[in-house]
Amino acid sequence: MYFSDETLKKSQHLTEKWQNEVQKTLQTHPDRKNRFSTVSDLDIKRLYTPEDVKDVDFAKDIGAPGEFPYLRGNQVTGYRGNYWTFRMFSGMGSARDTNARWHMLLREGQTGLSTAFDFPTLMGYDSDSPKALGEVGKCGVAIDTLEDFLELIDKIPLTQVTTSMTINPPATILWAMYCAAAEAKGVPLAKIGGTIQNDMLKEFIAQKTFMCPPEPSVRLISDTIEFGAKHVPRWNTISISGYHIREAGATAVQELAFTLRDGIEYVEDVIRRKKMNVDDFAPRLSFFFNAHIDFFEEVCKLRAARRIWAKVMRDRFGAKNPRSLWMRFHTQTAGCSLTAQQPYNNIIRTTVEALAAVMGGTQSLHTNSLDEVLCLPSESAVEIALRTQQILAEETGVANTIDPLAGSYFIESLTNEIEDKAWEYIHKIDAMGGMIAAIEKGFPQMEIADAAYRFQRQLEANEKIMVGVNKYTTEAQQTVPLVEIDEQVAGEQMKRLQNVRRRRNERAVRQSLTDIRTACKTEVNVMPYCIEAVKNLATLQEICDVYREVYGEYRDPGLY
Repeated sequence: MYFSDETLKKSQHLTEKWQNEVQKTLQTHPDRKNRFSTVSDLDIKRLYTPEDVKDVDFAKDIGAPGEFPYLRGNQVTGYRGNYWTFRMFSGMGSARDTNARWHMLLREGQTGLSTAFDFPTLMGYDSDSPKALGEVGKCGVAIDTLEDFLELIDKIPLTQVTTSMTINPPATILWAMYCAAAEAKGVPLAKIGGTIQNDMLKEFIAQKTFMCPPEPSVRLISDTIEFGAKHVPRWNTISISGYHIREAGATAVQELAFTLRDGIEYVEDVIRRKKMNVDDFAPRLSFFFNAHIDFFEEVCKLRAARRIWAKVMRDRFGAKNPRSLWMRFHTQTAGCSLTAQQPYNNIIRTTVEALAAVMGGTQSLHTNSLDEVLCLPSESAVEIALRTQQILAEETGVANTIDPLAGSYFIESLTNEIEDKAWEYIHKIDAMGGMIAAIEKGFPQMEIADAAYRFQRQLEANEKIMVGVNKYTTEAQQTVPLVEIDEQVAGEQMKRLQNVRRRRNERAVRQSLTDIRTACKTEVNVMPYCIEAVKNLATLQEICDVYREVYGEYRDPGLY
């Protein structure tokens, strides 16, 4: 028990006395509104006391940093040894353009790279595909072949900087390009580090950039996990992502529950399909969460996430290696909280959200730029976003002690509530037969849609406030410079791609694609064949077309 019986009795007595005073005060000074709740609509009490955490066992439920259940963090020294990785999400235009932005950010103090790809690349199409028309380089960098990738990483110290790649259906191919590019530069695979997002289940649930059906999509992920465990030991072969689930309108509880249940699905598939011991691959699993605007809710969500995952890995999968129990995660501030109205307010929103991520113990952080709701971030806006992290780290003192909000009656109570409600979802999905079965039933999709609808109704009724949108609005327009990608980027990219096709060995390309096709039709790992194919200058779409041919294409059922 967290408190003695004597302390609880005193607490009850003081609380009753306080409640009497509250009732007197409310007669002349009523509350601002009838109900107080988090952004996710969890009820918030007027006051939290020892009674709200009376069942907490400090040693079992809270503990010390670096010890089970890892509520207070994986690292025993927290941020005293190292700050979180400052990892700004960047991608624009051509590989040359993005390389220039990367070098600018590294000069300004960024400590990890993060790659945004354009929509054709995300969907597995080359820049000269009719489906790429008007989209080349617009929402990220265009990558068609290994030659683009070599330009992307030009003069980047691959053994010193880790690189994250937000890529999903074609994750095997982009990772194959990274591996091939590293080897071309003389860097062994054992020495490169980074992350591929590679989380297809959340695509079916929320983000909707999908290619093949769920079952073969998960099979390709298991191939990457197996290949990474054996050959690229410093690489996180998946970033199990709640970020996009939250952006689609999920609550904090839904984000946590669906993300962790996705993680369970992947672990189960690797064990079943690859016959691997959980401790042989679990230490390189990573996660990705959203830091939304409700400060305390987000801190509690991240703390609860570590505790749930530690329990899952120990109790469900029998993991023995402590690192298998660690939930290592990147956090990004909430894009859906940014507003086109009064865009400079977004700097304040991002700062609060970044602080929540730090207080929640993130290992890596991206801070959104003030203009991201309008366009790709400008150089000046992204510099402010990076400086936000640096000021938090270097000036505010928030990194000086570990888990500084621990022990708060409110924090511990809300952490427990979020965890309990997340477990309810996890058990419900288990009863459905797992996450793929739940997706096929439309369960997570409909839960998120309902949550998004409720929040929108609350905004429209002014029960929830967005400054500049439904309160404190103004007729004056704040303008920010808009970054626009030159249309010439697409033309130059297509010329570059055509030139590669003219120069390459077509026979070697065809044989590589045949080998991938054969691997797809068996249980043979596709990764070695993907690496060989990109070395032969097979394009992104050519390999994805093999996947589409063998596995078929997924069409969203459109649930209502």
